[in-house]
Amino acid sequence: YLHSEIDTLDRVDILRDLRLGVYDAVVGVNLLREGLDLPEVSLVAILDADSEGFLRSETSLIQTIGRASRNVSGQVIMYADNITGSMRRAIEETNRRRAIQLAYNREHGIVPETVKKEVRAIISATQKAHIGAQPPTGEVRPRPRFRSRHEFEALIASLEEEMFEAARNLEFEKAAAIRDQIRALRRGEKASTAT
Repeated sequence: YLHSEIDTLDRVDILRDLRLGVYDAVVGVNLLREGLDLPEVSLVAILDADSEGFLRSETSLIQTIGRASRNVSGQVIMYADNITGSMRRAIEETNRRRAIQLAYNREHGIVPETVKKEVRAIISATQKAHIGAQPPTGEVRPRPRFRSRHEFEALIASLEEEMFEAARNLEFEKAAAIRDQIRALRRGEKASTAT
């Protein structure tokens, strides 16, 4: 269950687990719009689709509908008592785009397939960010050395800004990798202070 109280970067872990099959479904509250690359998603349900407002505007509905578009079996169900103008326009735009895509596919002999994206790519990107992690050869990677506490804090501040910028740009995988790098640096700092 994804909601606003779950840390933005922790969402990456939940979504990765969805892709790995740990979870069969994830319920997202106003979080499943643009920026999520989840080709395994074959069903998107939009509850209260007729509640007019920013999160149910034509643009937001189209973005949410798009979450199912990377799967050849993708479907969207909009639950509503009435069809609003935003819903009607979103459905019309989706149908218009679909007609263009189908015509293009026919003309070029393309058979649609679900987008294939390795989950390992996400996992390895996160693992690569761990400073001090074991390299594939089994050699121990040396911990970075800092000349001063100020130098260490400056690096952490720079990484945090980069992490937040990635999160603002909805690059959650990158943000999670940077978060893990910061955690590894802090663990290393605590270990060197304790010895």
